[in-house]
Amino acid sequence: MPLGSARAKEGPYRPASSQDLGYSGSALSAPVSSQGFRLREGEGARVFLVVVSETDPVAVRVAALWGTPPATGEHIDGAAVRSLSDGTLLVRRAGPHIHDERLDARLPSIVAAQRPTIVFPSIHRSEQNIECLTVHPLGNPGERAEVGGRPRSLVPTDARAMAAALRALAERAEPAGLSVTYEATHHGPELGVPAFFVEIGYGARAEPPSVAVKLVAETIPRLDPDLRDRVAIGVGGGHYAPHFTQLALRRHWAFGHILSRHSLDGLDAETARAAYASTAGAEGILFARAQDASHPALSGVGRRLRDGDAPAREGPE
Repeated sequence: MPLGSARAKEGPYRPASSQDLGYSGSALSAPVSSQGFRLREGEGARVFLVVVSETDPVAVRVAALWGTPPATGEHIDGAAVRSLSDGTLLVRRAGPHIHDERLDARLPSIVAAQRPTIVFPSIHRSEQNIECLTVHPLGNPGERAEVGGRPRSLVPTDARAMAAALRALAERAEPAGLSVTYEATHHGPELGVPAFFVEIGYGARAEPPSVAVKLVAETIPRLDPDLRDRVAIGVGGGHYAPHFTQLALRRHWAFGHILSRHSLDGLDAETARAAYASTAGAEGILFARAQDASHPALSGVGRRLRDGDAPAREGPE
């Protein structure tokens, strides 16, 4: 749904009950196995680790809807790792997300062995106070790193999981008048495993809309990547990546790193190669504008793909 659409009318924030979310008690959480948690089954199954910052107003409200899931017996820096759903773990941390530099190096061995994808529910801030739900990969393509990470350093991506999050949010956000979009790659923390943010921007409001909080709380434990998606990196376009958002919603495209037109000004060949290498399964590059394909840093990085190279999606499944 395009940015700037009508927003839902919301009253003060009220945590939803488990019945509001369609759960019964702790039914969302899988039984804890002898290894501390249960893995998802089936081809392409993976483990997700949801990291909740106690200083983030969105993260704490989302986590409130999950209650206190069963403990797995594992810990990260003394904080209990809990089983949120099959293959989805949860940990709460005291500091801001952007300070979780190399959190992957401190994971319990049984969790680290699964090479989990880390998911950060978070507040979205912008100078324009844009109200939206966003999904984005991590890293700093340019020479500045003002909000975590290092300059010209990119975090591995999980393109199909990001597309799954984007679609799940979009399919339920439109009736509520909420905008959903990818954002281009930006900010930290620096990590060695795939990671992405799911954010709620609520502009000048005092609190995030409860409908948006509920959507994020329902989406993250049930991420279901589609193995039919073709994976690519996206190059060009604005920070809110409308072209790549619509491609992922309408076709079987899943994007890893998204390099905005702004980031191309200082893009060097090494960083362009890193964006491609850290997008697992990438088949090539999709460009928002034809002229972006001539950028010298992208020469030889990946083959040029066309919007129509991926089949149309049949809609919500």
